[in-house]
Amino acid sequence: MILKKSISWIVLLLISSFISVGYYNQLSTSDVTAALKLFNIEFSKKNTKTLLPYIKKNQKGYTNMRTFVLNKNTQPAISFNLPTKNTHYINLQFEEDSSSIIKDEKDIAFLPISKLAYLIKNNLISSEELTKIYLKRIKKYNKDLNVIVTLTENLAIKQAKKADLELNKGFYRGLLHGIPYGIKDLASFPGYPTTWGAEPYKNQLINEKAEVIQILEESGAVMLGKLSSGALARGDVWFGGKTKNPWDLNQGSSGSSAGSASATAAGLVGFSIGTETLGSIISPSTRCGVSGLRPTYGGVSTNGFMTLSWSMDKIGPIARTAKGCAIVFNEIQKKEGLNKINKPFNKNTNNLKVAFLEDLFLNDTSRYAKNNTKTLALIKKKTPVLYPTSLPKNFPFDVFDIILRAEAGAFFDEFLLKKKDETMVEQNEKSRANSLRQSRLIPAVEYIQANRFRTKLIEATNKIFNNYDIIISPSFGKNQLLITNLTGHPAISIPNGLDENNKPTSITFIANYHQEDVLLSFVNLIQKETNHHLNKPPLFY
Repeated sequence: MILKKSISWIVLLLISSFISVGYYNQLSTSDVTAALKLFNIEFSKKNTKTLLPYIKKNQKGYTNMRTFVLNKNTQPAISFNLPTKNTHYINLQFEEDSSSIIKDEKDIAFLPISKLAYLIKNNLISSEELTKIYLKRIKKYNKDLNVIVTLTENLAIKQAKKADLELNKGFYRGLLHGIPYGIKDLASFPGYPTTWGAEPYKNQLINEKAEVIQILEESGAVMLGKLSSGALARGDVWFGGKTKNPWDLNQGSSGSSAGSASATAAGLVGFSIGTETLGSIISPSTRCGVSGLRPTYGGVSTNGFMTLSWSMDKIGPIARTAKGCAIVFNEIQKKEGLNKINKPFNKNTNNLKVAFLEDLFLNDTSRYAKNNTKTLALIKKKTPVLYPTSLPKNFPFDVFDIILRAEAGAFFDEFLLKKKDETMVEQNEKSRANSLRQSRLIPAVEYIQANRFRTKLIEATNKIFNNYDIIISPSFGKNQLLITNLTGHPAISIPNGLDENNKPTSITFIANYHQEDVLLSFVNLIQKETNHHLNKPPLFY
């Protein structure tokens, strides 16, 4: 597979640490020599001197470029040339069981989407009643969890009443009709702050409705609020403090879809929307004990969301079950100009080639290892053969992080130039503020070289995935999250038990491009054989 790229947009050049208006004539050979040391490069004094005219010309170009305006949704000319995509709609049904007579509010709050949909469709509960249950829980528990940035209560009640009115008139939009949800506060919505979790943007108003929110509105879903993100999509600390893990209030919920995973796990929303660039759906879903789907790169529109990396950002659902993720993904995936293929949900696993990353499981000494062994044993009983395999190893993995950081530096160019980074809450070595500052020191050549190796990594990974339908991995196996985020393959993390401290563990399943139907169907069958997704954090149940 070819990773196409145009580099005309890249302004992260060799001596970018010296770029500033008014420095054209002050720049000296010693400045250039000092800058080159940052990259372990040395030229002769004579040759260094000949660079000055070019550098000064470049500086003028940078300064001139900054007088022009870029829309925040303008993407660089860089994209994956993925295989042709067909839209795989999964045939889904309601779950008719004892949930139809559940009256206890806390039990209702923890029901999966499919059961909530059954209650609403059959007038066993109204959308307004369900919405008020979640609003009540948010007001009661948010002080403990710190998941809500902006509560959209009036909007939620209005949308819920509309959903009920439509249903009473015989108009039913589908399985998300009347289901309350929350969305990571990287997504814009007119009239409400879109804070990106960062102090400099806490009052930011963007007069644009994120495309995913628009789609969910059209599906009849009810937006309860904007959920916390680690500052500028890093970690679980935002300008309002740390978002907590419902299973352990002394621990953060991980990030950066911190609020999305925590709120879902604690029964404050029916489902949530998160984002992932390098693990931000998988990681908090793992810690909080919920099911988190990272779709194929480009499978869900990022329009209206903050950009961290144009070539790596993905949008996906977090729910209690794989089936819940499937219901949401059916709605939010891109559909325009694509062939519609109806796929059965409960697919027979006997027809699938399933593999596992043998070396990662063998070398796993984490708290997940015991439960992972049990999960693999269960899967071996369900599939004719469980094939051992491994991901590519001979690559410069230490350098790939500069792809994200360079692209983030470009998106937040004005942020740095206006010194907004200085007002960020976190200022430590691993903070987003510091990450953005050092992005200015990434040479364009190294960025391009890293992407060239990324192309080779994509090709090598595809050769492996083309042999299998599903590949199973420890959720935090060495380089797995890095590789599959760079290649853009879809993955889902699901809870697979509790450790000795009664905290959730998880395991991850990965599939070929645009094969979310296969992935979710397989994982749904696994969840039917277990009850780990039914575990609830005791403090909130």
